[in-house]
Amino acid sequence: MAKAREIKNGNGNSMEINKPYYCTECKRNHTKGKIYKEHLEFANSEDINEELINGENTESELGNEDPEIEDYDDEAEIIEAFNELEEEINSDVENFSNNDNDINNCVEAVKNLPGVGEATLNKLIKAGFNSLESIAFTPPSIIQEESGLGEKTTTKLIKVSMEKLNIGFKSAVDIWEHRKNIARVTTGSQELDDLLGGGIETGSVIEFFGEFRTGKTQIMHQLCVNVQLPREKGGLEGNALYIDTEGTFRPERIIQMAEAQDLDHNKVLKNIVFGRAYNSDHQILLIKETANLIKEKNIKIIVVDSLIGHFRSEYIGRGTLATRQQTINSHLHDLLRLCDIYPELGVVVTNQVQSKPDVFYGNPLRAAGGNVVAHGSTIRVYLRKGKGEQRIAKVVDAPHLPEGEAVFSITGNGITD
Repeated sequence: MAKAREIKNGNGNSMEINKPYYCTECKRNHTKGKIYKEHLEFANSEDINEELINGENTESELGNEDPEIEDYDDEAEIIEAFNELEEEINSDVENFSNNDNDINNCVEAVKNLPGVGEATLNKLIKAGFNSLESIAFTPPSIIQEESGLGEKTTTKLIKVSMEKLNIGFKSAVDIWEHRKNIARVTTGSQELDDLLGGGIETGSVIEFFGEFRTGKTQIMHQLCVNVQLPREKGGLEGNALYIDTEGTFRPERIIQMAEAQDLDHNKVLKNIVFGRAYNSDHQILLIKETANLIKEKNIKIIVVDSLIGHFRSEYIGRGTLATRQQTINSHLHDLLRLCDIYPELGVVVTNQVQSKPDVFYGNPLRAAGGNVVAHGSTIRVYLRKGKGEQRIAKVVDAPHLPEGEAVFSITGNGITD
């Protein structure tokens, strides 16, 4: 919005406040000291601009209009609103610039590798290998297959990347220092957080498995909201990437959980990158494409709901079992590799269950996927139903946690104790 300019009268003195005068910009009368919301609209009008450019006389039509136009008296309030808008825009630009600088630094590091020209660089970036970590942690056969580079070139790139990152033997003290500073995302339930050693930890693949209606998808929705919280409230101030294989993602549930924590649900939804996987090949492809999104979108948690649904429906019969397990194993290692490349990234997957017919005593339910999924997951949590809205979580396997159980509830506000 434009403010009326200060002009002088014939004696050279400034016009008095609240006195009408003729504005040469928009060819109409204004009152000094007022801000007109119609001024900018008038100045941007195509018809009026064309008339002014063509030199047509609009003074007779507009110059003698009555100056009683709707205006804003509270100039300070308008200026404050503009300042807040400008700060918000500058903040968004700064965040975008920081992410853009990180990406450029990673690409520049790859470009500086010996033997990497423009053609090789484009092949690596297109295949998702846009950082030294992604090259160093990926098997040579995968890099060759996805980028089209030769065997010698790939081997040389991996070797130099490892040297630059100083990848090799480390002291257990160094590992302990890293583990002490590991980030975690709260689940919303203190009991469940304590069971998991403080929440969903980054740098790991955590599997939740159980029957239908045990809360697997609800926990996934809650994590997508909680990861956006400040660190002092159990979040990572990052965004989430949700891969839905069963068609169970519901934005309205995200809205309920966000409003329960006094968050702007529009911003929360905007910070969740969603991908619908329609078959197992598409699911694998989406995970491979996430490598280019993690830094760009500030992704801190990846959700796959569920991990094995498509594989169970597409690989039928014992004749396809070996192929299915090999494909799932490769898929899981793609997820584990992302955790190695991005230490502040957490991966959470849900899994289905199946019933063992030869079990006559005890629980016949077993997680689908067999030993391949069991070995690929860092932490495994079994969910089962309780009374009413209560659910029971049990740590089945974890390298640093004892077996234990926790009771939590699923309410309209999300996951609680």
